[in-house]
Amino acid sequence: MYKPRVTISITSSGSQLDNDLLTLDLPPGLSIQDLKGFIEAETGKPAASQGIFLNGQTLANETQTLEEAGIRDGEMLAVVIRQPRRPAHQQPPSTARNTARPPGGPDPEALRQQLLSDARQLAGLRNQDPDLAAAVNDANSWREAFTMRQRQQQEAERERREQIQKLNEDPFNIDAQRKIEELIRQDRVVENLEKAYNENPEVFVRVHMLYVNTEVNGVPVKAFVDSGAQATIMSPECAERCGIMRLMDTRYAGVARGVGTARILGRVHHAEIKIGGAVMPCAFTVMEGKDVDLLFGLDMLKRYKAKIDLEKNALCFEGLEVPFLHESEIPRSFEEAEMNEPTVAGPNGTEIGAKTGAVRPAGATAAAEPSVATGATSSQSAPSGAAGKAPAASSSSSSFPEDHVQTLIASTGSGRAQVIAALEATGGNLDMAASILMGFN
Repeated sequence: MYKPRVTISITSSGSQLDNDLLTLDLPPGLSIQDLKGFIEAETGKPAASQGIFLNGQTLANETQTLEEAGIRDGEMLAVVIRQPRRPAHQQPPSTARNTARPPGGPDPEALRQQLLSDARQLAGLRNQDPDLAAAVNDANSWREAFTMRQRQQQEAERERREQIQKLNEDPFNIDAQRKIEELIRQDRVVENLEKAYNENPEVFVRVHMLYVNTEVNGVPVKAFVDSGAQATIMSPECAERCGIMRLMDTRYAGVARGVGTARILGRVHHAEIKIGGAVMPCAFTVMEGKDVDLLFGLDMLKRYKAKIDLEKNALCFEGLEVPFLHESEIPRSFEEAEMNEPTVAGPNGTEIGAKTGAVRPAGATAAAEPSVATGATSSQSAPSGAAGKAPAASSSSSSFPEDHVQTLIASTGSGRAQVIAALEATGGNLDMAASILMGFN
């Protein structure tokens, strides 16, 4: 008598069993219920806990025969063994809220003393968790804050395990598998972050920009050296101080387009700039919207064959070595802009600096939020009646110029909602918004 042969893949809560593949020769006319009995005899798993799937569809009617269910010779069936749920009162005691330190966990006081003796670790903690770092000088406050962080981590881990368990109960659900994949990806990201903290902590140190002392028309100016800028740029205010605004050729006015856009007022074709002991002619593009007085760009760097030597920490050209400024000598306005930089929402509640791209824990820059809102409001050309509305209200209908929005969409490949959110967070600054969007992509 002809007997159909089927192969059965058996899965228990998302994990393959040792005998995960069965090949059975089944008699004709066998019902789904009888098939479960065959599987129970082979695996020892109760028939009531079995779920049989054919081509991703569950075979719920146990009275159907194999032929009626569409099971033919050579078919592959999937059987999921569902684990019984554990009653709530049987939850492991580790999830209970208590103030005791978990076995094998770090000693809060020993960790506090270690941080107090290592300035670099303490600086890293201030960047990662400012609230916890603020309590490091008081033993009691530190213990309370540290215990609270541990509780939050344990609660998050418990919720994550419960979520994975629920998703594993239906392993053939495509959406559930996608969520599991995303949870696994997030775990890998956290592992990668922890590895970087332990093995390469330097990547979390803020890198300071390269500045040199210069003189333009006899006026001292601290110039920002930027090999990524096509032209040497000066702000209108700096041009006024240096007395060269009267030489500006307004025929060169226009709009600079690249990653972002900025208004060009004109060009000063010739003025003397002194760098180190060398005096040389230089052309300046006078442009609005920059946070620096003078940006020494690629045009002058190439013209004078300058070299940015990071080993010597100097700008070298024509036999001269002009040292880059120390952090304490960088213009205060630039430093304040970094300290009070606006942020945008990142993954998992983190916040991302609009200028530096630094990733911070949720709430770390809450004090800077009023300045973000103020900047966004002042940069928008909304009617006076809408001036009091929150910046977030413009996410659905943007009050930013449409050409700005389209420029960022085209140059970064981001969606409209992302572009508008980045513009709101950066107060309408296209350069900063583009940097954020390109960092996401």
